[in-house]
Amino acid sequence: MTSLTLAQKGTPLPYVPGALAEYANSVSPGTFSVKWQEGSSLKDKDKAANAVIATDNGEEIVGQGPTVAYILRFLPQMSPEVSQWLTFSLEQLGTAAAFKDLEQAFAQLDQHLQMRSYLAGYTVTAADVAVWGALRASAIFQRNLKLESQQVLGEALMRWYAHISTQPFVERLSESLAQLQANSSKKGSSGEKKAADQGKFDLGLENVEYGKVVTRFPPEPSGYMHIGHAKAALLNEYFARLYNGKFIVRFDDSNPSKEKSEFEDAITEDLRLLGIAGDKITHTSDYFQTIYEYALQLIRSGGAYVDDTDKERIKEERMDGIASRCRDQSVEENLERFEQMRLGTEMGERCCLRAKISVDCPNKAMRDPVIYRCKPVPHHRTGTAWKIYPTYDFCCPIVDSLEGVTHALRSMEYRDRNPLYAWFFPALNLRPVAIQDFSRMNFVYTLLSKRKLQWFVDNGRVTGWDDPRFPTVRGIRRRGMTIEALRQYVLMQGASQKNMLLEWDKIWSLNKKIIDPVAPRHTALLKRELVPATIVSGPAESYIKQVPKHKKNPELGTKQTVFSPLVFVDQADAATFAVNEEITLMDWGNAIVSNIERIDNVVTGLTLQLHLEGDFKTTKKKITWLGQDSAMHPVEALLVDYDYLITKKKLEEDDEIIDVLTPVTEFDEPAIVDANVGNLSKGSIIQLERRGYYIVDKLANESELGLITLIKIPDGKASSMASKHNQNETNAPAPSKKSQKAAKSSKNQKKQDPDAALGLPRPEDVCNMYKTDPMYGDVKLANPKDVSSMYETSKFY
Repeated sequence: MTSLTLAQKGTPLPYVPGALAEYANSVSPGTFSVKWQEGSSLKDKDKAANAVIATDNGEEIVGQGPTVAYILRFLPQMSPEVSQWLTFSLEQLGTAAAFKDLEQAFAQLDQHLQMRSYLAGYTVTAADVAVWGALRASAIFQRNLKLESQQVLGEALMRWYAHISTQPFVERLSESLAQLQANSSKKGSSGEKKAADQGKFDLGLENVEYGKVVTRFPPEPSGYMHIGHAKAALLNEYFARLYNGKFIVRFDDSNPSKEKSEFEDAITEDLRLLGIAGDKITHTSDYFQTIYEYALQLIRSGGAYVDDTDKERIKEERMDGIASRCRDQSVEENLERFEQMRLGTEMGERCCLRAKISVDCPNKAMRDPVIYRCKPVPHHRTGTAWKIYPTYDFCCPIVDSLEGVTHALRSMEYRDRNPLYAWFFPALNLRPVAIQDFSRMNFVYTLLSKRKLQWFVDNGRVTGWDDPRFPTVRGIRRRGMTIEALRQYVLMQGASQKNMLLEWDKIWSLNKKIIDPVAPRHTALLKRELVPATIVSGPAESYIKQVPKHKKNPELGTKQTVFSPLVFVDQADAATFAVNEEITLMDWGNAIVSNIERIDNVVTGLTLQLHLEGDFKTTKKKITWLGQDSAMHPVEALLVDYDYLITKKKLEEDDEIIDVLTPVTEFDEPAIVDANVGNLSKGSIIQLERRGYYIVDKLANESELGLITLIKIPDGKASSMASKHNQNETNAPAPSKKSQKAAKSSKNQKKQDPDAALGLPRPEDVCNMYKTDPMYGDVKLANPKDVSSMYETSKFY
């Protein structure tokens, strides 16, 4: 194997050849052996020797430029665009460049990346690798990055750099450098600092051998994947790829009463959409015979016994540290009873198999846990072949060992069960598997428990497992979350072991950065009290004009816009107009309000004098509008938004769901949208000017009302992340009929203050100091427009 050695303190730091070599290993594993070496030069006093390649035939290539040229031979043929960026990385981002030149280079990169995820094409190329390496080696870039200086670097460049930094080839390069620092006798503070920089992905994996690491993701096919499962899958795949190992997707189908083929198909599809591909796909049911034989082995060795005590008593005895009356049965009796379980007899159904570990261990997971149950129900893969099924605690370590798993990575909710996992290896003479924890992703106002999510499905509170209010992968995708944003967010969270209750703002903000450059702009007006406006000095007849779908991204093409003598505007906008006020009709020009017609304070008509020579920079109100033409009518749509399903940020184990239900969680507004929206396909993401981002959920022919359904995509801003339940009813969105019905039915169910469990008296019952009267008595506040020239802004909802 060709080796590449990098000088730890070389000038420049040899990240460009190092990153390219690891990238080549991603394309063709084992192409280069990459290692770091202490010092600023790999050749005595030769400062240019920051990188050295030793080939299999004894040839030696020295220096950054020559080593880069050699490595490029092992990469796919490059396009002219990729070649240009490679030159850019070595010349314009080189350490010899002046600050002013670097600042211009940063600006050029930021501008180029405004509407792109990668420098050339739609996936990582050698261009991204080389430019990342040059920026990683640049002290100026790194200093501004630590200061989060968007003014110097630009938001798009910082976003791109953070994304490339999560790529497996980068992590391998950083891992080898961290290894050198850890082994160095001159550790010092810089080594500790680097270790801290790598901390978010440092799980402290032991006995790691490059090329031999095997991880697995074992979902139970009893529900749909949620965002927490996505983290587990992505991290297990990430570490397998980082060490050029193998990643197994194993369906843990050991509980036939809950599992369905439909869930397995859905999980497979979700993994595919997440870009997660297992090197091998297996099922726990493939090993049922082997697991059964291990159970017999454990019974014969005295390590397990069959217990016919009823379930509730077993639970009580385990809690109180009391031994079961069946604990000291003979091996022969246990084998006989286990056979009754296997046959599914009446007696067998009353029994379970328990591991004989401890009666009173402080860790209650170790108190003689159940490892086999009798369930004479058909299995979706094995049919009626089995009437007994192993528990997850028993089958998981067995199958992990048999399949060659080296590192079992799972969330910290299993931490108490880790000693149990480890107990089975010596008990069954199996090869041990290292186990490592990472924190679970928990979000505010969000349930991740399958049991609790199932409650919402069973009680008709949601439309299904793909409901946009659900944290399932399908649910958040239907809400407008992109797979790229989900992947980036999970990798940004890393493998930390610190449990946190996360807000939704960051993931939706990240999603916005991804969709904003590519979301076509369209127009929507609410149908409620829609206002017709006559245009004076405008076109005598309507005409259609092509305008850009996105002013900053001409690659998206154009859309058709109708300019006509009669247009429509929102009531919320029209209500703020004053006669002789100059406004701007977006994408048309300025107009002067010459007449306003009202009935009971509701605007029923407008007359606008077109004033195209006016300067739009001088107007305060820039409004959306829609024209009409006999050949191109606005399309009717339904704008839908959602609230959280529960009113409590964190649901405790003893909380009853019915006590914290949000009364109304779905809001809709009938609207008209420009005719171009009628040509969009399901799943298209757009921006409705001045309203936000939306995803096409249903086409007109799929909707019961015959309307295009557009679901609002949260943008991460505080206003879109806040619980609407706490907003004033008059400012809240209009609840859908479905939500009104659900809210009405919930009134007949048990209601309780979420804090009632604290048993605290209400303030007015104990003291009057909490109640204050108005300081100036009852004062009627003036209407803002009567006392100020400031125009009013309408509420979003």
